[in-house]
Amino acid sequence: MFTGIVQAVAQVAAIQERPGLRSFVLSFPEGFCEGLEIGASVASDGVCLTVTQLLGTCQASFDVMQQSLNLTTLSNLQQGSRINVERAARDGAEIGGHPLSGHVDFKARLLSIRRPENNHVLRIGVPAPWMRYIFAKGYIAINGASLTVAEAGRDPDGAGWFEVWLIPETLRMTTFGEKESGAELNIEIERQTQVLVDSVRAAVDERLGPLLPALEKLLQQQGVDSDALGFIHDLRTKT
Repeated sequence: MFTGIVQAVAQVAAIQERPGLRSFVLSFPEGFCEGLEIGASVASDGVCLTVTQLLGTCQASFDVMQQSLNLTTLSNLQQGSRINVERAARDGAEIGGHPLSGHVDFKARLLSIRRPENNHVLRIGVPAPWMRYIFAKGYIAINGASLTVAEAGRDPDGAGWFEVWLIPETLRMTTFGEKESGAELNIEIERQTQVLVDSVRAAVDERLGPLLPALEKLLQQQGVDSDALGFIHDLRTKT
């Protein structure tokens, strides 16, 4: 488990292609590797990776299987790339963010960046059906960092967007300040929210399933907002 509090920024020192996987050597800041052992877990841009080899005092090697490369932004890394890293939480550790598994759910795209004074606002596009789990003031993990959703908008097709506001300290401790519009980001949704949403959807579908087409038509006639229509659409299509 991880806390979502990025501890350092690591750099890709080397990449080796092997049958069915790719091996990365990461260089860490001084002190990060203290007590690190083979088999330990390190969240790398939000992806839980296992240490396969220790190299000197500040480097470690990790193997990434093809499925993880396909589902995450690790496939885009090159020698010299910088990534957010966090070591696995110890028993009794303070959870400064929210509990993370290090299992990325999907890749999202950075739509735009705003820079009001002393803030850095990222607007991120979300594909269907993942937007159903994202709400204003809820938690979200982006490249391994636990953040609070400031605003969110949903499209009728189930896709949408959300925004997060970053303070200077977050920019200092992470790679977010280096990202540009169009960049891909690893997203892990908050598990308790997912369980709650899926449970409610299943209960509603079980009781209202036959009535959903009529309910959707009524909502459209009444001019109900797109969030409600999107919810009904999701229930009908089960996407």
